[in-house]
Amino acid sequence: MKPYPINFTKTVSLFTLFILFFSSCGDAPKTQEAPTKSFLATFEPDVFENDVRKEEITKLLPEITKLIEDHAAARKIPGVSFGIVVDNELVLTTSTGVINQEKEYPATTSSVFRIASMTKSFTAMAILKLRDEGKLLLSDPASKYIPEAANLTYLTSDAPTITIRHLLTMTAGFPEDNPWGDRQLDESNEMLTEMIGEGLSFSSVPAFQYEYSNLGYAMLGNIVGKVSGKPYQEYIRNEILLPLGMTNSYWEFDEVPEDRLAIGYRKKDDGWELEPMLHDGSFGAMGGLITTIEDFSNYVSFHLSAWPPRNDEETGPVKRSTLREMHTQQFSRLSANSNDYNGEPCPSLRGYGYGLSITRYCNGVRRVSHGGALPGFGSNYVFYPQFGIGLMAFGNLTYTSPYPLNEIEKLIFNNEKIQWRELIPSDIFNRRKDQVLSFIQSWNEELESEIIAENLYLDQSREARKQQIDEVLAQAGALGEIFEVEPYNKLRGYFKVRGENGDVRVFFTLTPEKEPKVQRLLVRFIPKE
Repeated sequence: MKPYPINFTKTVSLFTLFILFFSSCGDAPKTQEAPTKSFLATFEPDVFENDVRKEEITKLLPEITKLIEDHAAARKIPGVSFGIVVDNELVLTTSTGVINQEKEYPATTSSVFRIASMTKSFTAMAILKLRDEGKLLLSDPASKYIPEAANLTYLTSDAPTITIRHLLTMTAGFPEDNPWGDRQLDESNEMLTEMIGEGLSFSSVPAFQYEYSNLGYAMLGNIVGKVSGKPYQEYIRNEILLPLGMTNSYWEFDEVPEDRLAIGYRKKDDGWELEPMLHDGSFGAMGGLITTIEDFSNYVSFHLSAWPPRNDEETGPVKRSTLREMHTQQFSRLSANSNDYNGEPCPSLRGYGYGLSITRYCNGVRRVSHGGALPGFGSNYVFYPQFGIGLMAFGNLTYTSPYPLNEIEKLIFNNEKIQWRELIPSDIFNRRKDQVLSFIQSWNEELESEIIAENLYLDQSREARKQQIDEVLAQAGALGEIFEVEPYNKLRGYFKVRGENGDVRVFFTLTPEKEPKVQRLLVRFIPKE
């Protein structure tokens, strides 16, 4: 049995608490060192058992290449570049077609595509980084940093004032603005603030519903610039791109070497015509980044590195907990009639996090993603935190998905060898498992006082519990093999015991006390089939 976790604690002096309290007062948040946290040094994160993800995905190269080529041909996409990340490694890449029809430059993983709205998560990350540094609050009104927003005319008198969080979650009440927003990329900061100062239209009141807003993310980019004291693009480059090794990512297309720059096209009759390339500007925060599959794979790997929670040293531009916050739905919507990638019915919860779309499927799988579409380009990326796998594809045709995602998902996730991480039960839960099994067979009073919470017999009397559990054990007959715990989390789960006539299933949950005790206990008999 593993040793019980040691809880390392440090105390904060009354003087320190006094300083922290008064330093938090005032209108503007102050940069301050966070109090030291205690943690369990023996905490065991989720792990992959018999991990063959890289090997199995690498084998799929011929099939995935054909899928990409067939998709590009069917959609008439001039060029597509594609990659799959496993943990921190780009393990599979393929490309097809050209990035410049006139010069016939081939698409490769080092070709530079405009990724449009996939830029939004960089903007969200910048806002959260500034939040973590104590330089702003998500509850701050947007007008604190964009004074022109103070005079907006809301739909109703009871509408809440727009905050940074509303902008992040696309719940500020602005109307969906994709066709319009796509053409604003090169507008100046002056144009943005003047437009806000003249007044904006609302389709709903803030905090009422999600509606996709490029304008909201342009405003966030402006806030990043105001708070950091640097132009938005410079801040993203220095604080996020370069620390992640994204040295071949750009904001201005005319800075990209000609033989690597993907030119955008639009369908026309049986061919294509050039889409004008817009320069970068105030709306760059909603869709201006230009990058490669090789560079972007570093970004996807960074997001995957947030999972699972663990005790490792922090190494990225933002904390792992901040990334997981980005991956959490803020406004969930039930899709009761949705299907999984196999076309099977699978209800899901869909929602927007911070610069990312999140879907939770009926089988518990979490998929984090974002698409990007601008005149001349279509891009998408998706990653699966539980599997440590990310997919990304860029194409140079207006508003066109660059890859057949469902078909690629089938190839990967219908492979039974590719499994998600297994949750490791805590030491205390494993200990309680052994004690619970001993107790339900012996009803030892000394053991009972050590492990049973005060509520258990208030919910059902001891006599009734004993009678029910004794009947289950009698049905099962002589007990044999004891199976490993199947945890739901570190303090909840079940285990089975093989009986002569069937299995005994023991489910229990533990209290939040320092020495957790059994607060719920369900024992039932499962007959042999």
